[in-house]
Amino acid sequence: MRVLGIETSCDETGVAVYDSEFGLLGDSLYSQVEIHERFGGVVPELASRDHIRKTLPLIQEVLEKSGTTLKEIDGIAYTAGPGLIGALLVGASIGRSLGMSLDVPTVGVHHMEGHLLAPMLEDNPPSFPFVALLVSGGHTQLVRVDGIGRYELLGESLDDAAGEAFDKVGKMLGLAYPGGPRVAKLAESGTPGRFTFPRPMTNRPGLEFSFSGLKTYVRNTLAEELAKTGEVDDQTKADVAFAFEDAVVQTFVIKCRRALQQTGLKSLIIAGGVSANLRLREGLQAMVEKEKSALFYAKPRFCTDNGAMIAYAGCQRLLAGEFDGLEINVRPRWPLDSLSPIQQSA
Repeated sequence: MRVLGIETSCDETGVAVYDSEFGLLGDSLYSQVEIHERFGGVVPELASRDHIRKTLPLIQEVLEKSGTTLKEIDGIAYTAGPGLIGALLVGASIGRSLGMSLDVPTVGVHHMEGHLLAPMLEDNPPSFPFVALLVSGGHTQLVRVDGIGRYELLGESLDDAAGEAFDKVGKMLGLAYPGGPRVAKLAESGTPGRFTFPRPMTNRPGLEFSFSGLKTYVRNTLAEELAKTGEVDDQTKADVAFAFEDAVVQTFVIKCRRALQQTGLKSLIIAGGVSANLRLREGLQAMVEKEKSALFYAKPRFCTDNGAMIAYAGCQRLLAGEFDGLEINVRPRWPLDSLSPIQQSA
C-alpha cells in the first residue's frame, strides 16, 4: 500500500509518501519559524494560513520526488490531533478532499502515535514491547508500548512539557524562538559545575514529571546573578543553559531507568522534538548499557514534526482496515491511550 501523509498540527508543514513494501519514497518539510520568530511563539491564525499556502505545493513536490502519481496513491493519512485546531483542519480538509476525489480511503492519525512510531522508519527498528519516552513542545510522557494502539501511560508531566520548558528558558536567556535548540547550542559552551539545578520529582516514587519549578529556578538564578554584578554576561548564560539542560537530561535518565526496571522491558525508544538533543541521547545510551538494554530513536529530521511519521502510522492503520467516515473530525486534545489497537505489527 502506498500512502500519502500530511502533517499540519502546529508550525511545520510535512508531506511524505510511504510504501508498505518499499518504505519511505520521499518527504519534504516546510518550517514556519521565520513567521513566528518575531512574536516569540506560534500564532495559531498565521500558522493555519501558511499551511493553506504550503500544503498543496508540498504535496506536488513530494509526489515528483518519490516518482509517484496521484493514481498510484492507495490511501491518505493526515494528522487529526492533538494540535492547533485551525492547523489540523487544513490538513484534514485537504486529505479528506483528496481522498474522496481519488476514491481512496483516508485516516486521521494521532500526532503522538506518529512520533512514537517514527523509529520504525530506521534500518534497525525496535520490536514490541518497549518503553517510549515522548518529549516534545507539548508532551512529556512515558508509555509502555505492547503494539500499535496498545499503549499504557506510565507517567507524564504535571505542568510544562520538557520542550515548552526549554523554549521558556530560551526566552529568559534572551534567545530567539524556538528557544529549545538554541539553549542546547548555548549549553555547549557552558561550564560544568558552576550551577547545579534540582532534578525535579526524582526523590519520590512514580514516573511523573514536573518542569515548572526548574524553570523558576532558572529565573531566580539569573536574577541573583544580575543582582550581584549588574549584568548577566554571555558565559553566565551559557553556564545556566548547561545546568538547565543537565538537570532535564538527568531527570529523564532517572525516570527512564525506573520505567525499564518497573516494567521489566529491555528496549527504550525516545521520540519527539526533544529526542534530537544529543546530550539526552548520550545520557540515555549510557544508562541502557548499564541496564543491559537497548536505545532506539529516529534520525533528527524525523524527531520534529514531519510527514513521514504520519504516512507510516497511517499506513499501518489503513492496512488494518481502519478508515474515515464521511465527516471530518479533528481533536485538539486526544489521549494517546484512547486509541484502538490493531492486529498488524509494524
